[in-house]
Formats: sequence, structure tokens, C-alpha cells
Amino acid sequence: MRRLFGTDGVRGVANTDPMTVETALALGQAAAHLFRGKNGRHKIVIGKDTRLSGYMFETALSAGICAMGGDVLLVGPMPTPGIAFLARSMRADAGVVISASHNPYPDNGIKFFGRDGFKLPDDVESRIEGLMYGEHLKENRPPSPQIGKAQRIDDATGRYIVYLKSTFPTHLSLEGLRIVVDCANGAAYRIAPQVFAELGAEVITIGVSPNGVNINDQCGSLYPEVVAAKVKDARADLGISLDGDADRVIVVDQKGEIQDGDRIMAICAGEMARKKRLAKSTVVATVMSNIGLELYLKDRKIRLLRAPVGDRYVVEAMRAGRYNFGGEQSGHLIFLDHATTGDGVLAALQLLAVMVESGKKVSELGKELVVFPQMLHNIRMKHRVPLESMKGFRKAQAEFEKRLGSRGRIVVRYSGTEPLLRIMAEGENLDEVEAIVKALGEKAREEAR
Repeated sequence: MRRLFGTDGVRGVANTDPMTVETALALGQAAAHLFRGKNGRHKIVIGKDTRLSGYMFETALSAGICAMGGDVLLVGPMPTPGIAFLARSMRADAGVVISASHNPYPDNGIKFFGRDGFKLPDDVESRIEGLMYGEHLKENRPPSPQIGKAQRIDDATGRYIVYLKSTFPTHLSLEGLRIVVDCANGAAYRIAPQVFAELGAEVITIGVSPNGVNINDQCGSLYPEVVAAKVKDARADLGISLDGDADRVIVVDQKGEIQDGDRIMAICAGEMARKKRLAKSTVVATVMSNIGLELYLKDRKIRLLRAPVGDRYVVEAMRAGRYNFGGEQSGHLIFLDHATTGDGVLAALQLLAVMVESGKKVSELGKELVVFPQMLHNIRMKHRVPLESMKGFRKAQAEFEKRLGSRGRIVVRYSGTEPLLRIMAEGENLDEVEAIVKALGEKAREEAR
């Protein structure tokens, strides 16, 4: 049983259990022991976003790793996908990211990547937890001469920028394009603007002045209306909105219309299929992706395979089936030919490549995608009542699903990072969808008392 790890690492309010210095120290020790290299020496890359609490967790993790004989490579503020890249390119034994992604600044989190750049599977996270709560670490501390050391990698940002630019076709340029980029005062505040500018674009920036407490504060991918307003005001060609750790992206077309991950998947999948680069003519998405995307892809003889919510599960399904493209409606987009995890900047570059090569704006691309009305209702729960025990709720859900038929869906799940029951419904009629979500929400509250 995993007590600490959720769907995306360990997460919580900083300086409150479980997100304490003590936990970070123990995580560092356990990870260092687990990822020990064949020669007894090992190195682990640590990066973070711009939260104030990142300093103390960085120090605690480093201490834990060094105490178990591991060497630490500190890269400072770096997008989550940047750590995945650096773990591979620097041939480290693991990568650690200190970030709570799109959450507000009081929260923080710790997640791990293996030496291959992929997030750790559940069983490996369970092994880390087992080491933390046992006596094994105490019994296997190395002697003083074998304690590890920590060092800063000053050129990490440059390495990642070069890598990102390499994913953009060399025969194309962003010259002549005006782009608004919102970095959410997060990890990509230096990297993202530089990437687009070096490829030739005129870049207008938002959210590039982090102060430790303004990450995701009325900016970034949770607030794409901020970019939308700027796009219209500046008459820009595209708006790009990243979250705090830059592993997701939401875009805004030249009209100021917000386009989520489903729209980007539709555009990129269609182009990849046209060029015969879409492995097995399949896109991997989650249960939250709109049914409109499924129908759009079906019309183009592309299959949509659904995975549980969480980009790590999308990646696992992609690797298992040997597919090369997938993502989430929330903006996690995985181009497995280029990266091992969701990368907001990289995804924006792939979309821009389609724009430049086709000569079309985002509003024209994928315009045949018809998005069905979709409603999501979050219910805060005191404790997780097993869904199978909520008989009345399940019966009501089945009745509504029958009513919607093949032109609608209902998805009910618990959040992996918060005490929330998420109820999503979609169908052709907005009023009907709203009524279903409301009725199911009331039913859930009744049975959770």
C-alpha cells in the first residue's frame, strides 16, 4: 500500500505532513539507496519550480542522497520535462522534481524519474516508501569516506534549450510570428521565451517575474483568459499558456479563442497521420478527453485509446502498445519520438510547426472538431467512500448513461492529489449534461454522509 505517493508523486502543503523536510530527507535517502549504481556510486539530478519552499526541500533531498553515498546535480528552476531530459542526457541514475505543478504556491511536491527519463511505476514508488519506513537505510549507511557530494550544473538551462529547439523542423522558422507566452511565474520563465525568440518569433511575455509566492497566481494554464486578452490586444498569432512546472500547455488562437489539449491532439494527430508518422494510427488519451475528439479521429481512421487520468498512465499505455502520441485534455501532451513525458514548450513547438508548414492559423486547423458540452463537478469529501459501496449513486449513474447512449459519457473518479470526487458528464445537450452532473453530485453527497 502506498501511503505517500499519489498519481504524480508526493504532494501537499509545504511544511505540513507529508510535505515536510523530514519526509524529503527520507525520500532522498531511500531513492539514493534504490538507485545505487553498479560501482556503488550514483548521481541524481534535482530540479525545482519557483516556489519559496523549493529551497528547503532541495536542501533536504540533497542531504538525504549524499548521506547514502549519492552525488547530487543541482540545476535550479527547471521544467519537469527538463529534468526528465537531463536525467537521460547526463546519464544520471534518477531525476527528482520539486514542484506542485499547477497548484498554488503554499503547496509543493516531489516526483521521480528513472535513468530512462520516465516516471517511476507504482511498484518502484512502493519500494521507496518501504525503505523510508524500515530499518534498512540505517543499517546500510556508507562510511564517512563514501558520503556523496552536491554540485551545481550551470549550463543545464542551455542544454535544455538546445534540445527543445532540435525538436522543431530545421527547414522551418518562426520569423514573422508574434507569440504571447505566459510562463505562470514558474519553472519555464527564462527558458520558454528564449526558445521561441531564438527560432525567430516576436515574443510578448507574461508571468516571467517569479518571487516565490506568485507561481500560478492568476496566470498560466489555469487562467488562459489572461493570454487571450493579451493576444487580442497585441494582435498576436498565437498565445501559449504554461503551468508552474511547464509540463502542460493551453493555447489561444489569433481570435482569442482558448484551445485545450483535445484540440491540439486533433491537429497534431491529423498531421502526423497525414505524414504517416502516427504509430499504429492510434492516439492515447484519457477518460476525460471529449467524445468529440474520438469522433473526429474516427472519421480520419485514427483510433482513440483511453487510459486512466494522469499523464504517467498515458505514457504507460503508449509504451505498452508502442504508440508515439498521446495526451490529456488538460494540456499534457506526449510526443514519444521526442520526449518521455508531457512538455508544454515542446508541444507548442509541434503545433507551431503545423501552423508554419500549412500556412494556416490554429482557428483553421482542426476546425471540423465538434466539442460536445462537458461539465465537471468536484465534490470535496471528508474521506473516500468506495464507489462500489454507493449503490444509489451507481444506479443513478447507470440510468443517465443509458439515456445518453453512444453520443455521451459519464466519468466518475477520485482525484489522485486532492480529497475530491470528480463527476464528469458530456453529451449533445448542455442543459441535459448540467442536470445530470447536478443530480449525481447531490446523490454523492447523500451517500457520503
